Amino acid sequence: MMKEDQVNETIRIWRETPEEDLKPEDYQQFKNLGSACLTRGDNVQLLKFVQDEKNQGIVKSMGCVLMAPLVNEVVKKGTSLDPCQAAITHLTSTCRPDELLHSLLELIEDIDPAAISETVIALVPHLKTVLLRMEGRKAARVGLVLAALQKQLLRLPVPYTQQQEEADEYGLCCCCTALAEFIKSFVEEVKGKDGNSVTTAEDEELRTELLKFCMRSLREPLLEAELNRNRKSSLWIFATEIMVTLPAIQVSLSELLFFSSLKKSTVMDKSQSKESRACLAYLLFVQLITIDSFPAVFSPVFVLQCNMEYINELLSSKKESHLLKGLALYGKSLESVQDNSLPVSLLELKSFYSVPQKLRQVLTDCPMQHLRESGLQVFQLFINKLDAEAKHKFFRCMLKVSNHAGVESYIVKNIKNQVEFSMKPGNANKWFLGEDFLSLLGLVLSLPQGAETDLLNSMDRIMESLNLLRYLLIRDKEPWSNTDVWEELGRMKDEYLKMLRVCISISRPYYSAELKALREDQKLKAKEARDAARSTRLVKSLTVKHENVSDMSPEVQHQVLQSALVTFDLMESLIVRIEEITEEKLKIQN
Repeated sequence: MMKEDQVNETIRIWRETPEEDLKPEDYQQFKNLGSACLTRGDNVQLLKFVQDEKNQGIVKSMGCVLMAPLVNEVVKKGTSLDPCQAAITHLTSTCRPDELLHSLLELIEDIDPAAISETVIALVPHLKTVLLRMEGRKAARVGLVLAALQKQLLRLPVPYTQQQEEADEYGLCCCCTALAEFIKSFVEEVKGKDGNSVTTAEDEELRTELLKFCMRSLREPLLEAELNRNRKSSLWIFATEIMVTLPAIQVSLSELLFFSSLKKSTVMDKSQSKESRACLAYLLFVQLITIDSFPAVFSPVFVLQCNMEYINELLSSKKESHLLKGLALYGKSLESVQDNSLPVSLLELKSFYSVPQKLRQVLTDCPMQHLRESGLQVFQLFINKLDAEAKHKFFRCMLKVSNHAGVESYIVKNIKNQVEFSMKPGNANKWFLGEDFLSLLGLVLSLPQGAETDLLNSMDRIMESLNLLRYLLIRDKEPWSNTDVWEELGRMKDEYLKMLRVCISISRPYYSAELKALREDQKLKAKEARDAARSTRLVKSLTVKHENVSDMSPEVQHQVLQSALVTFDLMESLIVRIEEITEEKLKIQN
């Protein structure tokens, strides 16, 4: 360690040395001396040195190397922080801006992972001071700073619940607030360039850098966060700031959302841009932030068509926050569309095919009940908006590709509702009455696996199909303008019921035998032996709602097998009733 007289002599030499003659070891030695002061707790002494008029040449030349140890001291929340803050403030107004910025960017790059938020919050006001001192190429430097800060924020977990956001354990919310404040001066610079001012290349570059910042913020953290206009949280306020900033820097929201594909984007890569715009659409149309400034000339169908790209992006995710936003955006985009108005031509668009398929996956595979319930509401809303021909085509598609009895039963129930609607005066159409309906009915009245069909797993669809068939037969045949159609319906009915009886005749003995074996097993064996035996012999391939029966407890197995036999009774009673209706109709005709 250098003695005091050696330090004084070194400082004297630095004062007399021209800046261009200073060597890298001089910079390192100056940094070491400053760090040593801080280590000893001599913060006040360091501040006096930095502010001493005789030392301003040294400070201007080499002061930037003190930024890192000073900021680290502040972040540690040690004692006597005021002198450290004052020293930093003096350096930011004295050192050369370019050198300071370089030091600060290095400091950002090397942030301790355990002190990200504290370091960012400590640096942001000083970064702003340094940037505002710069002249020429400021936009590029603003972009560098924003990108560097956001890169560090990506390492912080996004609070999702209200409790997490209020606690802000990792400081992300505080950092977002600091960044929103940080960009205001630069937004004002761009905002000040109205239509009567000459816009320079530097202005356009600054506008682009601010747009990049907004788009990155929309993607993360805002896409990950739970945002609710009824709870003005820190992240909600940040989202509002971003949405207000976009029009302030003269970015058209409608152009960004609806016509961005027509322009070559340099803001970010395609996938990131789509996620950002999806979040933008959610904030605009669901949370209604800045909706008053959005042009009202776009029709609800056009808005829906454009938003389908973003809905598809959100529903492709496995994250709850993305799925919630996707379902909400889908529902809001549909609400303004008139019922029975969407034409079949829309279903030929890729997004109008893929989004319902993604929605089907939410309904069948998502483990979160509230998402499945929301998904079902949106699914029905979409069906309601289709016209008759589009409904017909959509139902055909879903029956062919869904491969899920629950979804298929829901479609069959909707088909019955459409037939009932079409039979009312003034509502007749060929898609749910007449020859065109037979092609759809053929998909309903079918057992793809024939006699091998698992009746228990297909129970929902089969019961709805039988209810539809009974409804069609109860109706008089006058609505069916073509006698051939009525006769074809009778033929389809006979074939379907015949195959269904075969399936029941095969399945009933099997389930009865399994139920009998289970009861005997429960009587003869102790619980431990029973559990081991059931893993190898009972119902090897039967699945119910994606759960293997052999993995169930004996009590649950008993309920499932008993339920299967009751279901077969219900199916047979419906078959008998349908045949009785057919005979009654024949007697009346004869």
